[in-house]
Amino acid sequence: MRLGILTGAGLLAAAVVLTGCDSPPDTAKITDSKAEAAARLKQSKAAKIALARKVKANELGQIPVLMFHRIIKNPATTDDRTPQQFRSDLERLVKEDYVPISASEMVTGKINVPAGKHPVVLTFDDSSPSQLTLNEMGVPQPDTAVAILREVAAKHPGFRPAATFYVTRDMFGKTVREEQAQTLGWLKDNGFDIGNHTRDHVNLHGRSEKEVEDQIGGIAKQIDDLTKVKPNSIALPYGNQPRKKEWALHGKLYNHAGAFLAGYTPAPSPFSKAFDPGGIPRIRVMEKKGDCAQFCSAAWLDWLKNNPDMRYTSDGDVSTVAYPKFKNPYLRKSFTTWSLPY
Repeated sequence: MRLGILTGAGLLAAAVVLTGCDSPPDTAKITDSKAEAAARLKQSKAAKIALARKVKANELGQIPVLMFHRIIKNPATTDDRTPQQFRSDLERLVKEDYVPISASEMVTGKINVPAGKHPVVLTFDDSSPSQLTLNEMGVPQPDTAVAILREVAAKHPGFRPAATFYVTRDMFGKTVREEQAQTLGWLKDNGFDIGNHTRDHVNLHGRSEKEVEDQIGGIAKQIDDLTKVKPNSIALPYGNQPRKKEWALHGKLYNHAGAFLAGYTPAPSPFSKAFDPGGIPRIRVMEKKGDCAQFCSAAWLDWLKNNPDMRYTSDGDVSTVAYPKFKNPYLRKSFTTWSLPY
């Protein structure tokens, strides 16, 4: 006997039996789920805004990018720092709630700093042996920049041993390929950032496009061959840009998200309209002497401390850009979806 086709009330009764008298329709469950998710999202955003307001987050503020060269006991130029001076430089940053990030993290906007803290970028030009020399056991020699940075970071949990080393063909005083690979590999394996500083440390101003590409691409290829690292930024020798800024950022063998100058002022946040990836300022590290009474690290760090509303202060969430509402006109449009004004 064939079963008859249910219609009308019979069909409805069957549906009730199949779904269960106490079970809501699936569409109701979906609606409730969406409403709950929206409520959770709203609650989460409110909590983030409350934290941002509490710590006075300002991720459109300025970031000090500090420019170091050699770390040696007997400085020969005003660009050199003694090991003790370098330790003091780092201890001041710890005291004033700075957390080091790499140049690569800055130019890509991946600034992961705890709430209420301030990012600082430590950069080292010229790949000097005083910055990194490994002993026979592959450990950084005492009083080199890397060794001191790691000592200070170990002493102060939360102060990251992060820095960017801008490399030339000198390669930390190493001429043998295997030794070059070992030194650069150590930086890579220990979380340090490797940047481009041109092959021969030449002034790019006035050079042809071919010469610029040869200088930047040459060392980029060498770094890649040795470590499989493609530098994400360049420090321009003497702070001089080529005739077209774009030449320093993009070439056949390189693709940089940022080009750093030689020194002058704190840098705009990468989320700010003032940020220019083709010319990011750095600060020369020195006490208040001569021109440095206004334009070097001691003076600028004093200024940022005395003008906290101008300094980058993190909300602790790498996925948002938090800032006071009145600063909204300064936000780069490409970061609108990240914005968290309060």
